Amino acid sequence: MIPTVVWGTGNVGRAAIRAVEAHPALVLTAVIVHNPAKVGRDAGELAGLDRRLGVAATDDATAVLAARPAAVVYAASGDVRPDDALTDITRAIAAGAVVVSPALYPLYDHRGAPPEFRDPVLAAVAEGGGSLFASGVDPGWGNDVLPLLLSGLGSTVDVIRCQEIFDYSTYDQPDSVRHLVGMGQPMDQEPMMLMPSVPTMVWGGQIRMMARALGVELDEIRETSERRALDATVTTRTMGEFEAGTQGAIRFEVQGIVEGEPRIVIEHVTRIHPSCAPDWPTPPDGSGAHRVVIEGRPRIEVTVECTDEDDNRSAGGNATAVGRLVGAIDWLVEAEPGLYDALDVPLRPAVGKLGRKQP
Repeated sequence: MIPTVVWGTGNVGRAAIRAVEAHPALVLTAVIVHNPAKVGRDAGELAGLDRRLGVAATDDATAVLAARPAAVVYAASGDVRPDDALTDITRAIAAGAVVVSPALYPLYDHRGAPPEFRDPVLAAVAEGGGSLFASGVDPGWGNDVLPLLLSGLGSTVDVIRCQEIFDYSTYDQPDSVRHLVGMGQPMDQEPMMLMPSVPTMVWGGQIRMMARALGVELDEIRETSERRALDATVTTRTMGEFEAGTQGAIRFEVQGIVEGEPRIVIEHVTRIHPSCAPDWPTPPDGSGAHRVVIEGRPRIEVTVECTDEDDNRSAGGNATAVGRLVGAIDWLVEAEPGLYDALDVPLRPAVGKLGRKQP
């Protein structure tokens, strides 16, 4: 059994505890929290399980890493604290741990990562012999392994389009939704997520990885974006009120240009309420989906809808990101120390999990 730590118990961390507990090759040995109110609480309670796991949460990361765990699932957010997340992750790698995390978007494609992200990780690998695999949903499997798999089913491929279409009122992370994405903010205030170069910082690595896997050269990466205001004030279940006239929906693309044409496209259509921008693409049902469209011969379209935590689509997406990461731990433990991406780490069948009791 591989001793594994979960660091962070928010939206991703809850799912991470459940995934580690369910994995036949892993054993949960510690849970690190930042909120003092969570210290001492049982991991099973924090994960929303109906039983105790016998692991009490701690805020003493130094003591946990001193025990040299084999693996760390770093589930704390890096959206608004990238420097802190990088420091935490490199500490764990330097302690010899295999680290898997969705926190640092620039490291999803580590070959194209800025030196300020890549160099500290490489130094930690050299110091402690640990590893890092950073991935998620979108960016993540929704625009790396899934579209590449589907592209192999085509005779000819003209365009690969990856879409995330979501009602963000289901996403219980107000700082990201209101401030990074800009929902509920004035229309004359550009949200951080749409500032020039930011979409490429987050999703450009996925474009580069797909191009590398497909054996094509990119001319450049382009960005396009649109925004829509709410026609009426809406009240959401998880994040309260959003006023009429404020931002209610965004649509943007990150385009990989090949021989002058957008051939690899990542598109997001994000709303705070279904009434906003009804003419834009919508999920087949419910509040969100990920879709891949392979334009070519044949035309291939696959839509993925995931649910967890009382049929919540955002929670379902988080759980798939965690499944991809936690499922890679035993492979990474056997691999050489280093930096890995989604093209390096295989997505494997659920060995040992079929019929296993749901945690």
